[in-house]
Amino acid sequence: MPTFVDAYLSRAGIYANQKNYVASVTDFETGLKLDSVYAESYRLPYSISLAGCGKFEQALIAINKFLQINKLNEQSIKAANYRKRSYEFAIEQGKKHVNTNYAFAPYNLGDSINTKSLEYFPSLTIDGKKMIFTRRENNDEDFYESTLINNIWSNAKPLTGKVNTNLNEGAQNISQDGQLLVFTGCNYPEGEGSCDLYFSLKTKTGWSEPQNLGRSVNSEFWESSPSISPDKRAIYFASSQPGGFGGRDIWVAHLLSNGKWGNIENLGEAVNTNGDESCPFIHADNETLYFNSNGHMGYGMTDLFLSKKVNDSSWTVAQNLGYPINTIDDEGSLIVAADAKTAYYASDSRNTKGGLDIFSFTLRDDIKPTKTLWVKGKVFDKKTLQGLPSTVELIDIAGKKLINKIKTDEEGNYLATLPIGKDYFFNVNRKGYLFYAENFSLITNTDAVLQKIFHYNLLKLALLLFLNNIFFDTKQFVLKPTSIIELDKVVQLLNDNPKLKIQISGHTDNVGKLKDNLLLSNNRAKAVTNYLLQKGIFANRLIAKGFGSTKPVADNKTETGKAMNRRTELSVISN
Repeated sequence: MPTFVDAYLSRAGIYANQKNYVASVTDFETGLKLDSVYAESYRLPYSISLAGCGKFEQALIAINKFLQINKLNEQSIKAANYRKRSYEFAIEQGKKHVNTNYAFAPYNLGDSINTKSLEYFPSLTIDGKKMIFTRRENNDEDFYESTLINNIWSNAKPLTGKVNTNLNEGAQNISQDGQLLVFTGCNYPEGEGSCDLYFSLKTKTGWSEPQNLGRSVNSEFWESSPSISPDKRAIYFASSQPGGFGGRDIWVAHLLSNGKWGNIENLGEAVNTNGDESCPFIHADNETLYFNSNGHMGYGMTDLFLSKKVNDSSWTVAQNLGYPINTIDDEGSLIVAADAKTAYYASDSRNTKGGLDIFSFTLRDDIKPTKTLWVKGKVFDKKTLQGLPSTVELIDIAGKKLINKIKTDEEGNYLATLPIGKDYFFNVNRKGYLFYAENFSLITNTDAVLQKIFHYNLLKLALLLFLNNIFFDTKQFVLKPTSIIELDKVVQLLNDNPKLKIQISGHTDNVGKLKDNLLLSNNRAKAVTNYLLQKGIFANRLIAKGFGSTKPVADNKTETGKAMNRRTELSVISN
């Protein structure tokens, strides 16, 4: 009889190593039934297999029985108490979602992406139609890409250009616009340490030769798993360099004015622990960070977490993504598409083509980021139609907070992300040109993806500019607070061009008496110039004039036309 017990217990251990926890539990339970006294020391691995099946309450019962065994050694007691805490945590977490209808149903992305080799570290462009991932074949890692066409992923092909080498590169992240790739290069001849961060740019002939991010970011220690912010002004990464909280921490590097990367900062104790944190992913909303950790309380080994950016220097306390996204085994990297619901990750715990495969699943509501739309376009000179390198800013109107500040490419092309639920001020700047400004409301418009291409014409000095974001209440001439953002851009324009003199013109629709409209428009123009005076602009550079309804730009027979006629204009008198 003992021989049969040993056979079942041994096979249970083999199944557990293969992560076949259902079969492992069956054999452990058979062994315990055959001889509960002889098999009692196996209640620890039995509890682990139960937890592997998601049966945390039964696992807790099993581990408590194990701890009642006399004369357990110190190592066994320590291991058992660690598991006990994780089971209790799992049970408590489960109570939070007991009434939800959420179903965790990962699906394999199929033969176009997954093979008998290992596929991992997926990353997406903002439109979700281009996936870059790492494939490992014959101990060599290379980057592959696949395109989503009619909801089907194309056959993955190696990236063209010079980014794939015979050296060890992996753990990559593609920028939202698909133009910048940041990745980990290990044991490169010019490296600062064992693994460094590198970047490559997309060109007409493929990806450029990798460049090291430099000593301001990379150290003699280990840097890996970078993630680029949607505005391409920050890179989040994991590092074992000193100055953190212990083990591997998550840091952020900033793009400096000279085009280099540096000014690195540790994300702090809300994210980092004395354990290991790695695989950060900053979502397109530029505020939700996903990462893995074995230092925060979890289900067993390395779990996935999220934290939200509070401001530039602080984050919310890390939140465990919960079971069954997290299990008793190691969880790697996770990314979330701009739609805020579709997640991608690599796993070998389910039916795979071979080892790690890339899967997709729908996120639970409480761990979703903010759905993010995007706007793309081109800045060009109205007369020459030549693209202009410029600065594009997106500002949260209510919070007066800069959400996104991006540089266009040399041809004036840009892509900017827009998390829903806010009103945005959109501003384009280039020295020697009048700025362009517009506002978007995404408080109610949350369903349609903003894919319209905006062609903004920057106007040279001495021309007319509509100030689209100057607001007054009906029949009033007191500036509304939402006007301040654009007015400050006028202040900046005047400060950048000290010889510039302008006229502010007020206009109304044709509702009401002509005399009243003239007075109202004049007072509104004066309200604008008074604000500029308060900001230090000299009076001899400003003229305020009201035209009432005498210069319409649209038909006053429609409400749309009337709205267009109620406007404030800026015209250049001299420069």
